[in-house]
Amino acid sequence: MKVIAFNGSPRKHWNTAMLLEKALEGANSQGAKTRLIHLYDLSYKGCISCFACKTKGGKSYGECIVTDDLKPIFKKIESADALIFGSPIYLGNVTGEMRSFLERLVFQYLTYTDPPGSLFNRQIITGFIYTMGVTEEAMNQLGYSQFMNLISMFLTRTFGSSESLCCFDTLQFKDYSKYVAPRFDPESKIKRHNEVFPHDCHKAFEMGQRLAKG
Repeated sequence: MKVIAFNGSPRKHWNTAMLLEKALEGANSQGAKTRLIHLYDLSYKGCISCFACKTKGGKSYGECIVTDDLKPIFKKIESADALIFGSPIYLGNVTGEMRSFLERLVFQYLTYTDPPGSLFNRQIITGFIYTMGVTEEAMNQLGYSQFMNLISMFLTRTFGSSESLCCFDTLQFKDYSKYVAPRFDPESKIKRHNEVFPHDCHKAFEMGQRLAKG
């Protein structure tokens, strides 16, 4: 069992990365081989709309033709048994790096058929971990579930299944006194981080266990 996680946050040691590491710990506890890839370490762009992956009889049918840092990553995904994605919410959506990564990853496999199909060679399990500085109530008011449902739909359609974990009201800074952020109560943020974030980590661990069990 091979499980690969993708960190869509520019921070390698903060909320999203920590949760992904916990998810991989969960997968590892079930005997899985795991790897964490930081997307911000890679050089790539989103889909360039060349449609080489959709060309009849083309050498790159079902495969992204662009040669950059994602090329070897896609090869690793072909032999993976489970994928875990993680991203903080920036301006009401996943980060630009995660969005570009998903464009390139998913589009190469999707077919323009009715109903749409997938060219991925088999079914595997996927999970997505979202972190955000807003509360669950604010998330619902802002309609974040709409894009999350779309991502889940595309991952399910492409790979076979998907589950999500949302972590709310996360800690943005270690020291709030250094930043202009009067809308946040530092004491409440730190208190929640100390009391709730460990439970989020446990949920991520359990996600990793489930995905590794298949």
